[in-house]
Amino acid sequence: MAMERTNSSSTSGISQARGNRVAVIGASGYGGLQTLKLLAAHPQLEATFLGGERSAGKRWSELCPFLPLPDDPVVETPSADKIAERADFAVLSLPNGLASQLVPQLLEREVRVVDLSADYRYRSLDQWSQVYVQEAQSLARNDAELCQQAVYGLPEWHAPAIASAKLVAAPGCFPTASLLPLLPFLKQGLIENDGLIIDAKTGTSGGGRAAKEHLLLAEASESIAPYGVVGHRHTSEIEQLASEVAGHSIQLQFTPHLVPMVRGLLSTVYARLRDPGLTAEDCNTVLKAVYRHHPCIGVLPVGTYPATKWVKHTNKALLSVQVDNRTSRLVLMSAVDNLVKGQAGQGVQCLNLMAGLPPETGLSLLPFYP
Repeated sequence: MAMERTNSSSTSGISQARGNRVAVIGASGYGGLQTLKLLAAHPQLEATFLGGERSAGKRWSELCPFLPLPDDPVVETPSADKIAERADFAVLSLPNGLASQLVPQLLEREVRVVDLSADYRYRSLDQWSQVYVQEAQSLARNDAELCQQAVYGLPEWHAPAIASAKLVAAPGCFPTASLLPLLPFLKQGLIENDGLIIDAKTGTSGGGRAAKEHLLLAEASESIAPYGVVGHRHTSEIEQLASEVAGHSIQLQFTPHLVPMVRGLLSTVYARLRDPGLTAEDCNTVLKAVYRHHPCIGVLPVGTYPATKWVKHTNKALLSVQVDNRTSRLVLMSAVDNLVKGQAGQGVQCLNLMAGLPPETGLSLLPFYP
C-alpha cells in the first residue's frame, strides 16, 4: 500500500479521506474522463485532485456535466506540491512530452505515477527523441535515467515489477491489442522472427478529444483509411517489447486504420509457424495456458472471432487464433476497448497492482451489449 500523507486543507471540493488517493492530470481529456469514471465506481481508490492547464479554475460541472463528481470539484493547475499533499498516486493523461515535465517532481515527492502518454515507454531517451521528434525539439528533457527505470505497464506480463514500481508507463492501445496475442508465441519460439505483419483498426476516440479535421463526423463517417503506413510511432514500441520477450531483435510491419466508430480496436497479427504441424487448436491451447490466471484476458474458441462490441466499456481483451495449414500461417486476433484496456482501464489495472489490490478491482469485464 502507498504511504499515507498528512492531509491539508483544500478548496477543491474533493473528499480528503486518507487512503489510496489518486490525482488525475489531464482530467477532461478522454483518458482522464475514463479514469475518473472508473475511479468513481472503484471500491478502494479515490480521485482527490483534478489537474489541467486549459481547464484550470473551472468547476467540473462546467466541463463535464454528464459525469457528476462529489462536491463538484474545481480543476486546478498541476502543481507537484499540491498533488503530493493530496494524493499517493498520479495518473497523467497528457499530450506526449508534457508528462516528463512533471514526473520527476512527483517522484521526488514520493508520488507514484502511472503515465498514459508515451514519455516513458522507451528504455532510451534517445530512442524516444528519434520517434517523437517534434516533442523532443520543443521540450527539454534530462530524465534518461527515469526512462531506464520506468516499468512498461502491460500487467499480464510485468505484474511483479508494476506492483513495486514508482513510475509505470502504460502502453498504447495498438501495442496492447497487438502484443497480447503475439507475445506467447514469441516467448516459446513457435513462430519465425521475420515476416510479422500487424493490421489494426481503431475508432476515432483514439485520436483524443481535441478538435482534428480528419476526426470530424463528416470526414470519418462512412469511410475507412490507413495512416502511418510506414514508420508509425507505435511500430517501434511494439518491436521493443517483442524483442525483449523473444530474446533477439524483432522487426515487423504495422499498419493502422481509422474506422467509422467511436471506440474499439481490432488487431490482426500474421506470423509463420516454425512447425507446420501445429493446428489452430494447439495454438489456442498456448494462449489459454499463458493467460489462464489473468481475468482481463479472454481466449475465444477456435472459429469464433472477436468483435469490438464484445469488449466495449470493459477492461477485457478478447483473443482468438486461426491457422492456414496451406501456408503454415498463424493468424492472431485481438479486440479491446481503446479507451479502457487500451488506455485508462489499463492504467487503473496498474494502479491496483501498485496499491496491492487484485488487478481487476473496480474494472468491468462484462460488456453492456448491444
